[in-house]
Amino acid sequence: MKMWLLVSHLVMISFATCLAEFTWHRRYYGHGVSEEDKGFGPIFEEQPINTVYPEESPEGKVSLNCRARASPFPVYKWRMNNGDIDLTSDRYSMVGGNLVINNPDKQKDAGIYYCLASNNYGMVRSIEATLSFGYLDPFPPEERPEVRVKEGKGMVLLCDPPYHFPDDLSYRWLLNEFPVFITMDKRRFVSQTNGNLYIANVEASDKGNYSCFVSSPSITKSVFSKFIPLIPLPERTTKPYPADIVVQFKDIYTLMGQNVTLECFALGNPVPDIRWRKVLEPMPSTAEISTSGAVLKIFNIQLEDEGTYECEAENVRGKDKHQARIYVQAYPEWVEHINDTEVDIGSDLYWPCIATGKPIPTIRWLKNGYAYHKGELRLYDVTFEHAGMYQCIAENTHGAIYANAELKILALAPTFEMNPMKKKILAAKGGRAVIECKPKAAPKPKFSWSKGTEWLVNSTKVLIWEDGSLEINNITRNDGGVYTCFAENNRGKANSTGTLVITNPTRIILAPINADITVGENATMQCAAAADPALDLTFVWSFNGYVIDFTRHNTHYQRNFMLDSNGELLIRNAQLKHAGRYTCAAQTIVDNSSASADLVVRGPPGPPGGLRIEDIRATSVALTWSRGSDNHSPISKYTIQTKTALSDDWKDAKTDPPIIEGNMEAAKAVDLIPWMEYEFRVLATNTLGLGEPSIPSNRIKTDGAAPNVAPSDVGGGGGSNRELTITWAPLSREYHYGNNFGYIVAFKPFDGEEWKKVTVTNPDIGRYVHKDETMRPSTAFQVKVKAFNNKGDGPYSLTAVINSAQDAPNEAPTAVGVKVLSSSEISVHWEHVIEKVVEGYQIRYWAAHDKEAAAHRIQVSSQEYSARMENLVPDTQYFVEVRACNSAGCGPPSDMIETFTKKAPPSQPPRIISSVRSGSRYIITWDHVVALSNESSVTGYKVLYRPDGQHDGKLYSTHKHSIEVPIPRDGEYVVEVRAHSDGGDGVVSQVKISGAIQSVPAPTNPTEQNADKQNKMLLRLAPNSELLLHCCSHQINPSP
Repeated sequence: MKMWLLVSHLVMISFATCLAEFTWHRRYYGHGVSEEDKGFGPIFEEQPINTVYPEESPEGKVSLNCRARASPFPVYKWRMNNGDIDLTSDRYSMVGGNLVINNPDKQKDAGIYYCLASNNYGMVRSIEATLSFGYLDPFPPEERPEVRVKEGKGMVLLCDPPYHFPDDLSYRWLLNEFPVFITMDKRRFVSQTNGNLYIANVEASDKGNYSCFVSSPSITKSVFSKFIPLIPLPERTTKPYPADIVVQFKDIYTLMGQNVTLECFALGNPVPDIRWRKVLEPMPSTAEISTSGAVLKIFNIQLEDEGTYECEAENVRGKDKHQARIYVQAYPEWVEHINDTEVDIGSDLYWPCIATGKPIPTIRWLKNGYAYHKGELRLYDVTFEHAGMYQCIAENTHGAIYANAELKILALAPTFEMNPMKKKILAAKGGRAVIECKPKAAPKPKFSWSKGTEWLVNSTKVLIWEDGSLEINNITRNDGGVYTCFAENNRGKANSTGTLVITNPTRIILAPINADITVGENATMQCAAAADPALDLTFVWSFNGYVIDFTRHNTHYQRNFMLDSNGELLIRNAQLKHAGRYTCAAQTIVDNSSASADLVVRGPPGPPGGLRIEDIRATSVALTWSRGSDNHSPISKYTIQTKTALSDDWKDAKTDPPIIEGNMEAAKAVDLIPWMEYEFRVLATNTLGLGEPSIPSNRIKTDGAAPNVAPSDVGGGGGSNRELTITWAPLSREYHYGNNFGYIVAFKPFDGEEWKKVTVTNPDIGRYVHKDETMRPSTAFQVKVKAFNNKGDGPYSLTAVINSAQDAPNEAPTAVGVKVLSSSEISVHWEHVIEKVVEGYQIRYWAAHDKEAAAHRIQVSSQEYSARMENLVPDTQYFVEVRACNSAGCGPPSDMIETFTKKAPPSQPPRIISSVRSGSRYIITWDHVVALSNESSVTGYKVLYRPDGQHDGKLYSTHKHSIEVPIPRDGEYVVEVRAHSDGGDGVVSQVKISGAIQSVPAPTNPTEQNADKQNKMLLRLAPNSELLLHCCSHQINPSP
């Protein structure tokens, strides 16, 4: 009994020790993982970031964030400068994983912080974050001395910002008072590097009091300096001086993806122009120049943007240059990082963790928040102690990136619960079978097999694979039966059983045969097979090793489903691309059998290859190419085609020899246009047609040659006095034949002997004007034109005969008179001059208060005796003169005529006071219009009677204040009334009338009843008009 108690006690101690060891591994290092284990270690979702706390902040606290996802929930700790933070202190509190520091103190709290999150799977450490304290001191209270500068000289006002942190200040300058800020322009610049104000050359307008205004975005605070008086000193003459760069950028180290700003500003008189360039390389595509050229910004800078940049300032007195280099480096970036991993106990692990950056990052590892390894990580013969949370850190001088992952160690006995063997395995007679055996186990188990009661060993018949699968070769009916897989490791053992069933093999009984067709024809590929009757048989066709998708390619490929055990393939409208090997595969779920055949499709040749252009001359080039596919029909000939820069169309070229035989691979293209850009391509032809063209050649330009085409349509004549105008049709680009193209114009008097020649260098101009004060008017000349270029001259055109310009008329028109028509119109008339060379007349007129140079002009033909001037200013003095003109110019002016336009017409419209129907007519009455003192007196009234919606009607004139018009027969009519005066017609009033009788409200007394019986009622007025209705001797006011 005592012995049993002793044994029991030892067993309990041993069990407790094992349980404690298991719990230790589970809590701190991981454990053997089962399928039910759904927990995981901490994964950061939010980490602390660098924080600037304003020293003057009224909040009195700062928060550093930390949040992780884990199961079970994580526990958080914080460290500062690698020391634990005492979270029991009143100065600290935790909100979730966030650390809140109450009443932050610069001496105590500035430093580097990181967060630790842990559960029983391990611990991870956050990225490091810096807590710093921001401040911006005020400017010193001392007054700043005044600055005196001569006008035209450059100057600098120093900002000298106060002590501050961080160094992210922005600068502006106040002028005289807040918030009047200096606007930067080409002459004035505020550097965002030091805050100084630079003025390229001082002007009198720069006088004032200046203050440097400094802002810190990090702590949202601004301060400004004492005002600096700037007094420009006048100079009689400001002396120019050369550009002098005073704002110079330095060598910069920056990170890829950041924005870079370079400043460059120069003093000088006149104000220098600033230009930027990247030395020996093009400027980055994201570069932007602003602030009148003084600032170069490169957005999202890349490694290839590294290099030397130059700023050049220049004015008429000289230039200055400055260069500095931008070095682009890169923050670490993952190429391959770690992920959560499960490995079997006792196995080896290589965990790749690779990063790139500039400089190249170094790699270090943390395990459960503590330093573990540097460089490449390899673990051998892993145990439970290797389980936990791992962090791979890649870091260089610019920062660090973290990759977190959990390593779990698997240790369990073999089990087939999740992946048992198939209960029934099919295999074809004469074939091969593989029976899978994939239990879950760690470490990897050893495998053994049995068939029935027979143990199996490796032989030529059976083979046990490394992963436990069993391979059986050359299967016969005797191989059918029950197979069992046994798996065993140091944790335990398990087995699983399945039955192997033997089926008849699948075989092709009617194989496809080779076929030979022409493009556009149909082809049939036969295929029939026999298989085990218990299995479904399907057919799969492939073309050159790729399975045919009958849904996508149903235009050309179709299947014959009418016959059982038949997979016949029909190829419709076959093209060259359908030539190749077709394979029919008859398959069941157990095995398959296949057979192949070749399809030959004959058609036009394929494209020639390797086209080369050689021996380029003015009108010919030599071409060579390599023979393309003849597509099973011999090539009979080749065709060369060309395309010029003047057209997008390909055209057949003339060749040498004229017919290029099918066995040739070289020829010449001839009769080309000199100095023309060409592309070439070659096409082959056989009995089945013209083939596809080759890839076009690179564009080449033929050599130049002297022009051989003369300009056409040579003529001219006319023009201004003492001029000879020669015209021609310019030659199109294809006839230029060379560089420096132009024209030589030759002319001489008709009876002269010596030709005078001039050169016109613009190839697009077809006109030359020769001026000669000794040239007599209307003299006959012979003219001709030829083209030239840098290779020589072309032929002259046919000689044309033209006349020099005639003289301008020398006689002035007479009997010029002016008739004033209204306040805005006059009519001018004259008598013709006797000369025959007159082609027209020009009338000039201008108001007395305008200058004669601003005179208006009207041009009329030589047949006219008068002209009308409109849109004149009322009651204004005008001057008028007339000249006779021809192509050579205008002659002397007539005597100047003075005239006055009439006063403006009345501006007030007639007020229509009634519109009364009387029998078959309407009587329209209005008030008299009284003209203002600056308006023409009323001489009468014009009345237009027209259908509503039309512009034309019958016009009446009257001196009375009323008029009778007929009652409309149908529809509505409009009666327009306007005052008439010597100055023209005044503003219109109108009323609408209708032939229909309109009703009014029933009268309320006998007098009104009698009036109603008279049936003389109306009407409708235009807006804003007043209406009094008259009927006999009674007056009726319409009800509102």
